[in-house]
Amino acid sequence: MVYYTKQGKNSRLTKLNFNFMWYIIPLIIIFGLGGLRVINQYERGVVLTLGKYTGTYNPGLRWILIGFQRIIKVDMRITTVDIPRQEAITKDNVPIGINAVVYFKVRNAEDAILKIENYSYATSQYALAAMRDIVGGVELDTLLTEREKLAQDIKKVVDTETDVWGIDVTAIKMQDVELPASMKRAMAAQAETEREKRAIIIKAEGEVKAAENLQKAAQILGAIPGGLSLRTLGTIEKLQPDPSKTVIFALPVEILEGLKTITAERRKIEK
Repeated sequence: MVYYTKQGKNSRLTKLNFNFMWYIIPLIIIFGLGGLRVINQYERGVVLTLGKYTGTYNPGLRWILIGFQRIIKVDMRITTVDIPRQEAITKDNVPIGINAVVYFKVRNAEDAILKIENYSYATSQYALAAMRDIVGGVELDTLLTEREKLAQDIKKVVDTETDVWGIDVTAIKMQDVELPASMKRAMAAQAETEREKRAIIIKAEGEVKAAENLQKAAQILGAIPGGLSLRTLGTIEKLQPDPSKTVIFALPVEILEGLKTITAERRKIEK
C-alpha cells in the first residue's frame, strides 16, 4: 500500500508540472513575440527603460522587455511643415499677408525626443516667429526683390535655435506675399509710369540717332552733283503711290541756282 501511495503522489506531481508547462510555455511565447519591434530603414528607435533613456535602436528587428521598456520611433526623413498665412507689418508700415514652408529633418533622435515635447510643432512655431521678426525689419521693396535672401536669414535663425533639439533645418521657402488692394493699384500705376518713361527715353534716343544719320546722308548727297535732286524725286514718288493721283515734280535745285545766276548777270549788264 505504501508503494502504491508514493507512486500516486509522483503521478499527480508529474501531471501538475505538465499542466503548468502548458500554461507557462504559451505565455513565454506570447511575451517574447510581443516584445518584437520592426524599425524601418528611415527610422530610429529611442528606448526608455522604466522611463529612463537607455539607448537608440537602428533599423531592423528589435526586442524590448514588455512592461519595463518602451520604444519611440523617430522618422529621420525630411519633413515638410506649412506655415499658414500670417499678418505682418513691414518696416515702412505696410500690412501684408505672408506664408511659407519649412523643410527640416531629425539629426539626433534622442535629442528630438528628450529635449523637446513636439519637435515638429516647435520648429514650425519658431520659424513663424522668426519670419515675422525679419519681415518686420525690412521695407516692402526689399521684401519683394530679395525674398530668397530673407528666406536664408530666417533659416539661419531657426537652424541655430533648433540645433540643440537635434533638428537640422534644410530650407525655408517664402511662398506668397499678399498686398492690400490699394497698394496693388499704386504699384501698378508706378509700373505703368515707369514703362512710359522708358518708352519716351527710347523714342528720344532713336530720334537723336535718326537726326545724326540724316545729317551724314545730307552731307554725302550734297557732295554729289544732282544727289539732292534725286533724293527729292524719290521722296515725291513715295508720297503718291497711287497712279490715278497727280504727282508734282519739283525742279532740281541746280536749275534754280542756274536761273538765279543768269538773272544776276543780266542785271549787271543792264546797269
